[in-house]
Amino acid sequence: MKDHVKVLGILWIVFGLFCLAAAGLVFLIGFGTAQFIDAEDIAPGLLRLIAIVAGSFLGLIALPQIVGGLGLLRYREWARILTLVVSFLSLPHVPFGTALGIYSMIVLFNPETVRLFQGGAAAPPPPAGSSR
Repeated sequence: MKDHVKVLGILWIVFGLFCLAAAGLVFLIGFGTAQFIDAEDIAPGLLRLIAIVAGSFLGLIALPQIVGGLGLLRYREWARILTLVVSFLSLPHVPFGTALGIYSMIVLFNPETVRLFQGGAAAPPPPAGSSR
């Protein structure tokens, strides 16, 4: 499971960087297009406002993805929880967000992974007859 967690960490960092790149692209397109609009005074300002809001939203979505990916690489319990939340929220982002979200949930809900993040990876499993 350690390999799956490392892969997840890297994938979430890359996915977050793509979201940051999309945010930058929205800023560039919005502000660039506002320069060329030959309309009333309000249209370029409105387009800039839309670019700021949409770009900021994409950037704010990307930050937990990157932070969660970095935390997964360090096997932090908070990162597992954060990544599960981000995974659930990314399910509607077909196809990549859906695939990454499902894969993350499968890996991070695995009992072996839970023990790994709780620091009990080196502990032996309980005996077969115990009620633990």
